[in-house]
Amino acid sequence: MTTPQSAPVPGTRPTAGANPGRAETRDLLGRATYDLLVIGGGILGITTAWHAAQSGLRVAMVDAGDFAGATSSASSKLLHGGLRYLQTGAVRLVAENHLERRAVSRDVAPHLSNPLTFYLPVYKGGPHGAAKLGAGVFAYSALSAFRDGVGHVISPAKAARDVPELRTDNLRAVAVYEDGQMNDARMALMTVRAAVDAGATVLNHAEVTGLRFTRGRVTGADLRDRLDGTDFGVDARLVLNATGPWVDRLRRMEDAAADPSIRLSKGAHLVLRRTAPWRAALATPIDKYRITFALPWEDMLLLGTTDEVYDGDPADVRVTEADTAQILEEAAFSVRDQQLSPDLITYSFAGLRVLPGGPGDTAKAKRETVVTEGRGGMLSVAGGKWTTFRHIGRTVMNKLAELPGRPLADDMEPMSSLPRRAPLPGFASQGAVAHRLQADGGLPGPRMAPDTARHLAGHYGSLAFEIARLAAEDPALARRIHPDAPEIWAQVVYARDHEWAQRVDDVLRRRTTLTIRGLDTPQIRAEVERLLAEGR
Repeated sequence: MTTPQSAPVPGTRPTAGANPGRAETRDLLGRATYDLLVIGGGILGITTAWHAAQSGLRVAMVDAGDFAGATSSASSKLLHGGLRYLQTGAVRLVAENHLERRAVSRDVAPHLSNPLTFYLPVYKGGPHGAAKLGAGVFAYSALSAFRDGVGHVISPAKAARDVPELRTDNLRAVAVYEDGQMNDARMALMTVRAAVDAGATVLNHAEVTGLRFTRGRVTGADLRDRLDGTDFGVDARLVLNATGPWVDRLRRMEDAAADPSIRLSKGAHLVLRRTAPWRAALATPIDKYRITFALPWEDMLLLGTTDEVYDGDPADVRVTEADTAQILEEAAFSVRDQQLSPDLITYSFAGLRVLPGGPGDTAKAKRETVVTEGRGGMLSVAGGKWTTFRHIGRTVMNKLAELPGRPLADDMEPMSSLPRRAPLPGFASQGAVAHRLQADGGLPGPRMAPDTARHLAGHYGSLAFEIARLAAEDPALARRIHPDAPEIWAQVVYARDHEWAQRVDDVLRRRTTLTIRGLDTPQIRAEVERLLAEGR
């Protein structure tokens, strides 16, 4: 195979400091008894593994698929306080969300997050008036102590200059507020890396086939490697079920009579090529409770989301034609038709929100985290928001410390003694990293293209220099994977050796943006598979 820039990518060997191989990891998991086994590598499991390892516990984490392979990479990509929660009176929740958003954006992962201005258009006949939304965004900014400016109202003409595709017919005013944005898959992977740096042992594509019991207590799990079929097991003093939409399935392995504890809500999104630059996002009220987003993201436009009860197999969640039609129809309230052509869609994805069980409209349900203990002593954690992932980790750890009998309390550092704002790997200024990469590649060698430098800085932070080093040592790895995307081939090798990428979609969907851009051609997929195979 040849790359879109004609030169074949040569064979490469794992680099120094690479992740251990799967066989070595399985052997390590099978020989030790862990303090905590986390089943589920979505952000709830990842943040718990990170905090548990920081506290001194011996931690293992496994996932049946890829890390962040389901709901955790199918979010709206926002770090936000939750403006709509003010509608339900959840003032304290919004304030707490703002606190976490600022901590992540400024102290934990500024290299992985970006500020984003939001416009709320007020149309004639809409569900809210200008005065109400103006007061709402002012209160919203007040709950963040005005550290991101003061929410206010601007004219339609000013908003249209920043968002050329804004529909201005019957537009009365536009309310403005500030929030944040991220690439959720990249944030999750950096948190996995932080957990491993703190001592955790992790393995993806490892499916639980059964739980292990000792005198009626859950003390581990039997697993099967989905890549080669190898069976193995892990022993642990305590097991945490963090499997998201599958949480009740694992609870029934512990207790066949366990009642359902959650309900699921499907959120679908569309990714489109942009027809013009956007300098702000649109958050358009659809009714009293729902908002539809049009977000500039990764040089594209992200539309969504839906919110409907989902009763099927979580593995089968898909974006349907009805979902696509709904998203485009709702976006058309505030976005011009030329930006909403189906021909512009490059990708679609759907995730499942895990909500506490019970009746009521899912759009009004609280996004709270619930921790329960089963009859066999297994803990299950479900729910929550991406924005508060660090808070969720601390919450679970506090629950571990308070368990009857305190099985782990004597072996773990209390949360109060740990750094509250420990940075994720790669912590750095995006601008400084991009400047150095563009100026000299970070190493002797050819200068890096500006868009590639910005992309690497915003997805890896200072770790981008490790990728630059690969490219400097082998110029073929400095080539773009596709002419229309900023990624280079060195990222594939890095994903294989340092980020647990095992399958083609692990690389193209979650460690790069090729799939969401609609650029994962058969030729590229074949070459990625070849590079992955060389590392096995």
